[in-house]
Amino acid sequence: MIHPSLIKKQRLIISVLLIFIIMTIGVSLGLGYSSVSYNRILPTMLGQGTFKEEFVLFSIRLPRIIVTLLAGMALAISGSILQGLTRNDLADPGIIGINSGAGVGIAVFFLFFPIDAASFAYMLPAVAFIGAMITALLIYLFSYKKGSGLQPVRLILVGIGFSMALSGAMIVIISAAERQKVDFIARWLAGNIWGTDWPFIWALLPWVLILIPFTLYKANKLNLLNLNDPIAIGVGVSIEKERMILLLTAVALAASAVSITGAIAFIGLMAPHLAKALIGPRHQLFLPIAALTGGWLLLFADTIGRNLLEPEGIPAGIMTALIGAPYFVYLLLKK
Repeated sequence: MIHPSLIKKQRLIISVLLIFIIMTIGVSLGLGYSSVSYNRILPTMLGQGTFKEEFVLFSIRLPRIIVTLLAGMALAISGSILQGLTRNDLADPGIIGINSGAGVGIAVFFLFFPIDAASFAYMLPAVAFIGAMITALLIYLFSYKKGSGLQPVRLILVGIGFSMALSGAMIVIISAAERQKVDFIARWLAGNIWGTDWPFIWALLPWVLILIPFTLYKANKLNLLNLNDPIAIGVGVSIEKERMILLLTAVALAASAVSITGAIAFIGLMAPHLAKALIGPRHQLFLPIAALTGGWLLLFADTIGRNLLEPEGIPAGIMTALIGAPYFVYLLLKK
């Protein structure tokens, strides 16, 4: 049973995070190459804006904001699951190769298969999931040791190796492609938020709406899996079955997010840590906070990045790496 004071603290933190998100959305709506006056945002949202104001807000800014929020939440929950499964605070879908697997799947699909423009946005998450799932299964097999089960440290090392290998494979794949398609893949690799139209939101939304509540439902299983195996087995948890289900969930969340946003790393590393520092390690408590933290971090990084250098800006993936890489080194030295 969770103490009422902790539930009260969780609600307070969630309220503060929601305020941060709303404030960042407000700033993001007004900033950009085609700026919109802040006193015109609310009238425009209520249908009283000019054609230019409505076009900038509803066709450019708002879809991008929603995509970054959803993707940040998905990456944060994916990282939380991976850290729980591996009992390793350094686990992150970008670091252990899952994002790279999704990227190779997208690159192969985009470069070598005929693409129907009408269904392109909706097919991307599924294609990314297939690539990421194959990668995750290979990492799992190489990390599993007969007799002692999954080796968390080994999983991180194997994942980093796969990430490097797949990055090399990506270069080989795109080396023979035409220039226009190579430019797209290069932007994807940099973590440039590119899926900024409403169809991409509808493509990403079902994955988030189904899998994040499912993860919250599995929170107690994650608590048990985060302990040692004998304890989990002693309370009746089917370890390998639960690990596989939750691994599929983490892969699906990460793949669906990066298929739309590009190769974003470190959100899945930082958000769970910040959430645990605020509320503690119980998954029922920190998962909602981690989701909101991840959404806010990616939205904040994208808002800053796209306004530093106009008109293209700095990709959100580079901004998160500038923050996340030093944090990763700090954790590595600490642990």
